[in-house]
Amino acid sequence: MGKKTESVRAAHSKWENIQHRKGKQDSKRGKIFTRLIKEITVAARMGDSDPAGNPRLRLAMEKAYAQNMPKDNVERAIKRGSGELDGVNYTEIRYEGYGINGAAVIVDCMTDNKTRTVADVRHAFTKHGGNLGTDGSVSFLFKHCGQMFFAPGTNEDALMEVALDAGAEDVVSHDDGSLEVVTGPHDFIDVKQSCSCRLISPTLHRKIATHAAYVHSSAPAQRIFHR
Repeated sequence: MGKKTESVRAAHSKWENIQHRKGKQDSKRGKIFTRLIKEITVAARMGDSDPAGNPRLRLAMEKAYAQNMPKDNVERAIKRGSGELDGVNYTEIRYEGYGINGAAVIVDCMTDNKTRTVADVRHAFTKHGGNLGTDGSVSFLFKHCGQMFFAPGTNEDALMEVALDAGAEDVVSHDDGSLEVVTGPHDFIDVKQSCSCRLISPTLHRKIATHAAYVHSSAPAQRIFHR
């Protein structure tokens, strides 16, 4: 009887653990979907609703499908952005400021409530030892570019030929054998498509703002900064 009770308890505990992990995964997936839907909606509103004529929308859709977002969700987001469906009206806003040890920070947001968002961003800066700046206070320290990372073992000569011919700015070889392609913000899509056509697919691709200088911080300061 005692062994049977223990077995039932163990099975119940295992089930609870599975449900707990599933709940965390679903929550994380929901947050990712929400962010991607915002990106698609804004991209469709700011440009053509046809991804063939809107590189930003095409990139947002690729990110969504890479996360296994259903096609219906993607199409609804496009229709909301183009005005075919009613929905939340998201706006892009950029905030600039300084983090701990004077590190420059750019925060890009998509929001349906500017007042709430600026209050949240200001609170985050203040809470972690930084301060919110004015427009242009740190943006001159950053350069906008596209990045693509390729797994170790990728043919460097072939990648360099394709990427540079398509307009890439640089191909960087890292110590672990991985490769990085750097592009201008407007050449990103063309370079990525050229690589894909040659069956050289990146493991990660993104548009980012890279900084021109580094600020050295202690390990505790870095942990605070990444919160």
